[in-house]
Amino acid sequence: MIPPVVPATFLSDHPDAVLADVRYTLADGPQPDAYANGHLPGAVFVDMNAALAAPAGPDTGRHPLPEPSVFAEQMAALGIGDDSLVVAYDDGTGAWAGRLVWMLRTLGVDAALLDGGLAAWEGPLETGAPAREQATFTARPWDPASLATIDDAATAPLVVDARAPERYRGESEPVDPRAGHVPGAVNVPFSGNLADGRFLSPDALRERFAEHGITDATGVVVYCGSGVTACHDLIALEHAGLGRGRLYSGSWSQYAATDRPAATGVEPGSKTPIDTTGRLSV
Repeated sequence: MIPPVVPATFLSDHPDAVLADVRYTLADGPQPDAYANGHLPGAVFVDMNAALAAPAGPDTGRHPLPEPSVFAEQMAALGIGDDSLVVAYDDGTGAWAGRLVWMLRTLGVDAALLDGGLAAWEGPLETGAPAREQATFTARPWDPASLATIDDAATAPLVVDARAPERYRGESEPVDPRAGHVPGAVNVPFSGNLADGRFLSPDALRERFAEHGITDATGVVVYCGSGVTACHDLIALEHAGLGRGRLYSGSWSQYAATDRPAATGVEPGSKTPIDTTGRLSV
């Protein structure tokens, strides 16, 4: 399988790669107009709400994973098949595109994030929407070894909260029913995986995770607001050579809708750097 993060030069060496544009904002949702106004040549637009999530609900969270059959239909319609090599990007950190990459890699499909996103592309952009032939994408269940339940999030020895520090500490909660975090979780904001818009080196990422007691992703459960930006931390773990952790897909949006206990402040021994990006995590 290809690495989980690739530079723009990767595209010239792999001209058959399917480019996937996953632009999205928390305020306005999918951004098809931005895509139509300029995207990487040949890229297809992936709608977060239609392709990468099922309808929201208090029992499942804001972005539950879609049914395998729905995901397969969406991918096939976009020309992404079982044997495709996919490189996904957005116009920011890769937080949105990371959800598609994680989902595809979990199913054994070659997929990677374009390091630096849209800004990493130095060539001309294309407008409109290129036509792609329907592909064959086999529906298969989500790998249970890659997923964590709400009970796992409450009991696993290493639980990571990928949200901004102020949301983790319970000082701010602009989206979900309650503020705070899952008791015992440590805060590793996804935005800290980057410097100047690019991923830190694997060595630097290993150092970052080691500061939080993570030297092996096995058994690590990662969550965020709704299971989207947590995928960025999971990709960073793999990019660092630490293996694959598990996604708690319901994340805080599911947990906060229950009567389970919530913690605020900083966990003993946890490091929560100040986030100056102003980015929300979903």
